[in-house]
Amino acid sequence: MTLYYDPTDKKCKNKQGAIEEGEDLGLVLFADGEKCSVVFRTDDNRFFNFEGVKEDDKFSFTVKGLEKGLYFYSFYLDGRKIGRLSDGRAFWGGEEYRLTVTIKNYAYPTRFKGGIIYQIFPDRFFKAEGYGDSTGKRMRKWGEVPDYLPNEKGKITNDDFFGGNFKGIELKLDYLSSLGVTSIYLNPVVKAHSSHRYDTGDYMKFDELLGSDDDFKSLISEADKRGISFIFDGVFNHVGDDSVYFNKYGNYPSLGAYQSKDSEYYDWFDFTEFPDKYRCWWGIDILPAVNRGEKSFEELIVGEGGVLDRYFLMGVKGVRLDVVDELSDAFIKKINDKVKSYGQENVVIGEVWEDATDKIAYGERKKYFSDGELDSVMNYPLKDSIIKYVLDGNAREIYEVVKGQIEHFKPEILANLMNVLGTHDTPRILTYLGKRGNLKTERRDMANERLTGDEYKFAVKALKTASLLQYTLYGIPSVYYGDEIGMQGNKDPFNRYCFEPEKGDDEILKWYRFLGNLRKTLDCFSSGENVVGIFYKRGIFGFSRLGEKSTVTIVVNIGESENITLSEEVYEITRNVKTSKIALNSYEFAIFYKGEKDFVDGI
Repeated sequence: MTLYYDPTDKKCKNKQGAIEEGEDLGLVLFADGEKCSVVFRTDDNRFFNFEGVKEDDKFSFTVKGLEKGLYFYSFYLDGRKIGRLSDGRAFWGGEEYRLTVTIKNYAYPTRFKGGIIYQIFPDRFFKAEGYGDSTGKRMRKWGEVPDYLPNEKGKITNDDFFGGNFKGIELKLDYLSSLGVTSIYLNPVVKAHSSHRYDTGDYMKFDELLGSDDDFKSLISEADKRGISFIFDGVFNHVGDDSVYFNKYGNYPSLGAYQSKDSEYYDWFDFTEFPDKYRCWWGIDILPAVNRGEKSFEELIVGEGGVLDRYFLMGVKGVRLDVVDELSDAFIKKINDKVKSYGQENVVIGEVWEDATDKIAYGERKKYFSDGELDSVMNYPLKDSIIKYVLDGNAREIYEVVKGQIEHFKPEILANLMNVLGTHDTPRILTYLGKRGNLKTERRDMANERLTGDEYKFAVKALKTASLLQYTLYGIPSVYYGDEIGMQGNKDPFNRYCFEPEKGDDEILKWYRFLGNLRKTLDCFSSGENVVGIFYKRGIFGFSRLGEKSTVTIVVNIGESENITLSEEVYEITRNVKTSKIALNSYEFAIFYKGEKDFVDGI
């Protein structure tokens, strides 16, 4: 019996991914039968039924009148339910399909499409001598191992600094340009007690060690000359206990919430026993959490002359929202509105570790895309599937993740997804791959953890494969500083060593420059369809990117040797040959190119 429905196939669904409210949706189920309907269900269990029109071996449906929100749907053929398998194929029974309906006419930014993001942990990237004020900081020598053992009170203070600054980043802009970088994502740069600066001390001041307002403006200006924009880290769920607002240690001239119930900031926080017991982020007492919906706090962030005004007037082009799941939908929408007031091309990115299209946080379904709150999220699900694939060779899981994301996100969102392999919150990708995920768990052991010769050789091979997928699938690759030179390290703080390019691996750097040039040279990464022709077979995974002037097909093999045969001769970029057949051994790949020329200039 014929049974076929694939929501990523235009023969079955006329709109890729999410649709807008009020937009007509055409569906086609290929099946033999007499009568068929499709039933849509809302989160609150309201149902909408649409009858199919039979024609030969298919049923056609016109779905109308869906309001914004998340929907689940299944087909019912002659009374029997048809849903999806994990890879999206239609099957009797099965799980419900999913559809996001977004607000109408939301303008997604296109500035970042086709580009490359580079993430910088400011204290550890680069230090220019003679800039920044180290007064009151516990300074360390560049390149030493960061503090990693608890102090006498059993706490890791993260208050050791190495002195990376704004001017240091400015001095490295030409280097970043050579990687094809178009955006820099900066971890927090506000005044704070810790070197990670997620414990905000004062939202309206830069940490003195980084430099002055003028230094930051100079950095923005020089980067702009090179076509590089900035995304700053918005930490709007919690502050530091050592801050203007809480002032637990009396280091600020303000009357903090910890000091008095008469403080103007007292209502920001939830004290269970004043002053020493209060709600904090993940129970970490140096990070008192800000109460949701607190108007004076939100006004500081989005109000006239507030935090967002400060950054965007200086010229930044985007914000990444830390722990966005913990912010209210109303607050996120206010942030988005303020950011877009400085230009529709500015971007709002959320830190979400799971599937952001159906995320439930604190018992509420998040409305990141149905209500136009975010333009993008950090793509951790794709990261996990890429890493798993290059380690175990099972192509089915990455196939399912890619197909699922194409099914659930609007194409405009797919193009903006922030594709990571590593961040300040994860072990260094080279270390993770080399150890095949089996990392040390004790901090004393982590401090001396390095890859052996064989581990390193495998890690480089696996990293090339993983980064190829990161760079060529939909979305925007985001490189954590130093990954492009093969920096090693386990989780925090060993993933935050100082950047020392003179100790880097030239082979890896050359590879990342090749990937950057590939994205810059070929229009299929900045225009046309996101990803088409996705397939897998045992350890083989492949797909194509289509542009007006170029078509690229990527084929990766993490299994046994396979012969790849094409219908015609095309140019294979990495081998510099024109061929219709290529043998791929394990951890080998091919980049097939078709375009206006028989070869690609500049790659």
